[in-house]
Amino acid sequence: QVQLVESGGGLVQAGGSLRLSCAASGRTISIYDMGWFRQAPGKEREFVAGIRRSGGITSYADSVKGRFFISRDNAKNTVYLQMNSLKPEDTAVYYCALSLRLSDRSSSAEYWGRGTQVTVSS
Repeated sequence: QVQLVESGGGLVQAGGSLRLSCAASGRTISIYDMGWFRQAPGKEREFVAGIRRSGGITSYADSVKGRFFISRDNAKNTVYLQMNSLKPEDTAVYYCALSLRLSDRSSSAEYWGRGTQVTVSS
């Protein structure tokens, strides 16, 4: 069993930055793809960013390209999401996801964290 715990969320003004972390326990993450999804009130959970197990291949939703950056530290069993130039429309609960084969579909995730709230004020 894998446990994922997100941290780093909070309230920030538009244009600001936040760095989210997702710490995994129970199993090494080095064999897994990892990613971030988000869900705003009244909306479906959507893909934000993903990173392959090797760390060499990343992918992003069009809405965050050039502003968000995903990285991982397998030695620390942690994945990060650096979020820059935040916009009010980035407001959502952000979830960490893990899977042997993660895609941009939420159904591909095998494990989820409980989420961390990000609120961007205008």
